[in-house]
Amino acid sequence: MKIYTKTGDKGKTSLLGGSRVAKYNLRIEAYGTVDELNAHIGVLRSGEIDADTQEVLISIQSMLFTSGSQLASEPGKHKIKIPTLKDESVTFLETQIDKMEEDLPPMRNFVLPGGHPSVAAAHVARTVCRRAERIVLHLKDESDVPDPVPVFLNRLSDFLFVLSRKLSKDLGAKEMPWISEKD
Repeated sequence: MKIYTKTGDKGKTSLLGGSRVAKYNLRIEAYGTVDELNAHIGVLRSGEIDADTQEVLISIQSMLFTSGSQLASEPGKHKIKIPTLKDESVTFLETQIDKMEEDLPPMRNFVLPGGHPSVAAAHVARTVCRRAERIVLHLKDESDVPDPVPVFLNRLSDFLFVLSRKLSKDLGAKEMPWISEKD
C-alpha cells in the first residue's frame, strides 16, 4: 500500500463515513489539532521523565487517537466500527492530577513556561491542548461531537499543567513566577 493516494491533491479529504470535505473543514481542523497535540506529547515523552509518567503519557496518546477517530467520523454514517472515548478517561486524568499534586507545593503565582526542555514541552502540549479544546467546542456547536471528547481535552490541559510543575520539581528546575508589570 502506498502512502500517497493523490486523492487529496485538490484540497479535499474523506471523513470516516465516506464524505469528501475541504481540508480546512472544522472537523478536519479538530482532529488535526488533536493529532498535533499527540505529536507534542510524543516530544514530551521523549524527554527526561520517569518511567511511570512515560506509561501515563502512552495511555493518553492512545486516548487521543481514540478521540481523533471519533472526531474524524461522519456523524451517523460510520461504515466501520471505531473506538469510543469513555468517561473513565476523564477519571483517569483526574486521578493522575490528584496523585501529582500530593507532592507539589501550593501555587502562589502563575508560572512562566520554561526552566527545562521537558517542562517547556509540557507547556507547549498544554497550549495546543487548549486550542484543540476550543476547536472541538466550536465543532460541537455545529455538529455532533461525543460528550467525553471536549471534557477529556479540558482535563488533559489541567493534567499537562500539573505535569509541568511535577517535572520542574523532579528535574530541579526553578518555577519562575509571573510578576505583573505595575503601571
